[in-house]
Amino acid sequence: MLRGLDLLIQGRPAQIERAGTLIELLRPLWEAGETIAPVDLQTAVTALDTGRGEEQRDLARQVLTISRGGRPLRPRTPRQKAFVDAIESHDLTIAIGPAGTGKTFLATVQAVRLLQERRVERIVLTRPAVEAGERLGFLPGDLQQKVDPYLRPLYDALHTLLGRERSEQLQEKGVIEVAPLAYMRGRTLADAFVILDEAQNTTPAQMRMTLTRLGENARMVVTGDITQIDLPAGQPSGLIEAARVLEGVDGVAVCRFGETDVVRHPLVQRLVRAYEQHDQGQQQPPRPR
Repeated sequence: MLRGLDLLIQGRPAQIERAGTLIELLRPLWEAGETIAPVDLQTAVTALDTGRGEEQRDLARQVLTISRGGRPLRPRTPRQKAFVDAIESHDLTIAIGPAGTGKTFLATVQAVRLLQERRVERIVLTRPAVEAGERLGFLPGDLQQKVDPYLRPLYDALHTLLGRERSEQLQEKGVIEVAPLAYMRGRTLADAFVILDEAQNTTPAQMRMTLTRLGENARMVVTGDITQIDLPAGQPSGLIEAARVLEGVDGVAVCRFGETDVVRHPLVQRLVRAYEQHDQGQQQPPRPR
C-alpha cells in the first residue's frame, strides 16, 4: 500500500521480509529514476529464490550507455549480462535465443561503445536476405535500399543509440557499413565490429565464409533464433553448425538465451513458452498402442 512517499507492507513476517528484500534488490533502478518493468521484477524474484541477490544488485547497477532520449541502457537479465561480458572479452560471440531477448540490440550497443571509445574504426552490419534468395539485383533502388528491409532491426538500434541524423552521417562516411551477406565474400574486415544478424538463415558455407572475414583488431557477434529458420527444407543452418563446432574454441563464446530473457511485451514470454512446449511434444516418439 502506497501512502504518499511511504510504502506500507502488510502480511505474515516471512512475507514482509521477502517483500522488503525484493524492494532492496530493485532499489538501484528506482533510485536512478527508471521504470521497473515486469522483466525486472521477475528477474529479481528469481534471484531471490536462487540466492543470487548480490548478482541482481550488480546487474541493476551496470549501465552500458545512455540512449539519445536519456534512458540508461543496461542488461536486464543475468544471461544478457553474460552476453555483454562475452562480447567484451572474446573476438567472436555467438548468441542463440528466441525473439525479444535483446541479442541484436545489445550487440549494437557494444558496437557503438567500442566505436565511440575508438577501439574499432567502423561497424559492419550484415544479414542474410533469405526471402530474396540473396539475389538482390531485381529489387528497385541502390544497394542501400535493397537491403534496408532486412536490416531494419539494426537501424532501429542505431537510431536509439545515436539518433537518425548521426546514424545516417556515419553511414555516408562509411564508418557504419550495411552490406548483404552475399557481398561479404572476398573481403577482409580489420579494425571493425561486425554483426551478423538472423544467422539461423545462413548456410554452413555462408557461415564459414563470413567468420573467416575477420581481420586484425576485429570483433564479431553472430545472433540468431534457431526456431525461426527460413532456409529451404533439408538445408542445414550454418548457425547450428557453428555453435556446435566452435563451442570451447579459444576466443569464441557461445551464449544461449531462454524465455526468461525476453524483455518485450510480457505476452512474448508466454508465446515462446507455448511454442517450446509444442515443439517438444512433436519430438516425442509415438506411444505404442
